[in-house]
Amino acid sequence: MKYQGGCLCGAVRYSAEGEPINQRICHCRLCQKAIGAAFNARLLFRIDAVAVEGPLAMVSSSAEIRRGFCPHCGTTMLSQRDKAGIVGVTSGSLDDPTGFAPEMHIFVASKQPWLVIDDGLPQFEGAPPPA
Repeated sequence: MKYQGGCLCGAVRYSAEGEPINQRICHCRLCQKAIGAAFNARLLFRIDAVAVEGPLAMVSSSAEIRRGFCPHCGTTMLSQRDKAGIVGVTSGSLDDPTGFAPEMHIFVASKQPWLVIDDGLPQFEGAPPPA
């Protein structure tokens, strides 16, 4: 399977090959701030499965996570953990986001109080248990 996406202005494009490691919705405050929304819906891949073209800018949002965004339009597309060898792709930046199939909600202790989660997916107060 191949997933493709990019930023709002089209300066940055990416593709991800194969099936995602997992698909999650993260409600942590770092994701809320980085995405500018109540949660980050993302697909996780091995770093070597994702190719990026264009002027992707990176910023460290924590000791472990660097986030990739377009320096022209500001669209956040990636969250990368180099030590773990993984990269998360934001579902909203996909060309076809209808294929996003979340498996769980994580860090729900930080979810916005007005957000009601009733999709039946597992919910974890913090990080999910190791796979």
